[in-house]
Amino acid sequence: MTAPARTQEEGAPEEPPIRTGLALLVVMTGVLIAAIDTTIVVLALPEIQRSLHLALSSVVWVIIAYLLVITVLATQVGRLGDMFGRVRMYEAGFIVFIIGSVLCALAWNESSIIGFRVLQGVGGALLTANSGAVIADIFPPEKRGRAFGFNAGAYTTGAVLGILIGGAMVTYVSWRWIFWINAPIGTLAVLLAVRVLRDQTQTQARRFDVAGMLTLAGGLLSVLWAMTKLASDSFSGEILIALLLGAALLVAFVGIEFRAQAPMLNMDLFRIQTMTASLLASMFQSLANFAVLFLVIMYLQGVRGLSPLDASLLLVPGYTIGAVVGPTSGRLADRIGPVWPATIGLGTQAVALVLYAQLHLHSSYGLVVAASIVSSIGAGLFFPANTAAVMKAAPPAVFGIASGMLRTFANVGMVFSFAVAILASSHAISRHVAFAIFVGTTTLKPSLASAFTRGLHTAFYLSVGLMVIAALLSGVRHRSVAAARRA
Repeated sequence: MTAPARTQEEGAPEEPPIRTGLALLVVMTGVLIAAIDTTIVVLALPEIQRSLHLALSSVVWVIIAYLLVITVLATQVGRLGDMFGRVRMYEAGFIVFIIGSVLCALAWNESSIIGFRVLQGVGGALLTANSGAVIADIFPPEKRGRAFGFNAGAYTTGAVLGILIGGAMVTYVSWRWIFWINAPIGTLAVLLAVRVLRDQTQTQARRFDVAGMLTLAGGLLSVLWAMTKLASDSFSGEILIALLLGAALLVAFVGIEFRAQAPMLNMDLFRIQTMTASLLASMFQSLANFAVLFLVIMYLQGVRGLSPLDASLLLVPGYTIGAVVGPTSGRLADRIGPVWPATIGLGTQAVALVLYAQLHLHSSYGLVVAASIVSSIGAGLFFPANTAAVMKAAPPAVFGIASGMLRTFANVGMVFSFAVAILASSHAISRHVAFAIFVGTTTLKPSLASAFTRGLHTAFYLSVGLMVIAALLSGVRHRSVAAARRA
């Protein structure tokens, strides 16, 4: 399916700017509701756990299941976008996400809420994997950074709204409304998308990498299950078998990707140095940073005794400033290239992690706010610039696959970062208590709070090291760009 974009531009030159702005608004809406769903679910975990009588060790799968599905499906649904139209698959993502959200609101037990979150994750994969490709289709290379900046701003805005709206709904209405709210927003977005968006490129014949998808899913699931199990139980033969099985499946996945005719990870794209560095920088950034939200909230709830809503409100200033920085970073990436904004952003986030590592039993809440602001400024610099680098390096025919690969690498970092956060928090205290802190159902006695805080310091400094690796990978792209210019 193709759209006569050029003909419309020649016949009515005033129409494309209006259509472009509305198209970007539709894409931003998809990112917005995905971001809302991330922070809003964190706030609702205590009520979900009590209402559905979930085991504490199962609560984390309400989040992990969603992330895992997006990780495994991102490149494949991006491939669907290349095959049947990126806009069509993006619109389908809204529909699936809405259905999944409604079913989550109707969930009645542990299996139903996790299963429906999986379905919601399918919709999220269709949205996130194709959003970057849709923007790349709509905007020329010299304007994509700004567009990706607004997209990043939509994510941070959604995160703020998730905290505010989610806190109000969980406190005064019901946790089920955190999912109901996606229905009207998503429906309006679908109607607007059908009216505004048009596929700009011809579809491409693609094959699916079923073997790669299954081995990656099995490998990640086995390793993550073992890590979360280890956070709630002692090490056992069952956990060892899961770890070994997961590692074997991940090794098999790599082997399959090198031999597959249509691999899940397009190996040809790794020959582009800028692409490889950008994808790896995204993975290490997520690995270092995604757990921070949960570790900080656990500190504020377990050590300082704040409610989930009060703890999250301390992070609102950071998210708000990050929403403003994103578009500015995008414009900067358009003017001077994406390397420096992305690399400086990663260095800024490393500074924020060092600030978080200074938290103690009686630290001022101002330190949390300051670290959150610094971190959000760094994220606002990194995300639009790094996304622009990936889409600029990718050939137009594989925009969908490239966008999906970026989402896959970022989500691999996210899911393992989440598991590491749980392990780190349960190292110094009872595993059962660590889970209870995470869902906001208990606080720590002073002696345990001190040990728990020291454990958090170790986790934060480990994240600093991972963020530095991400910054080094991002900085390497400067040489690649310089070499390309000389050539």
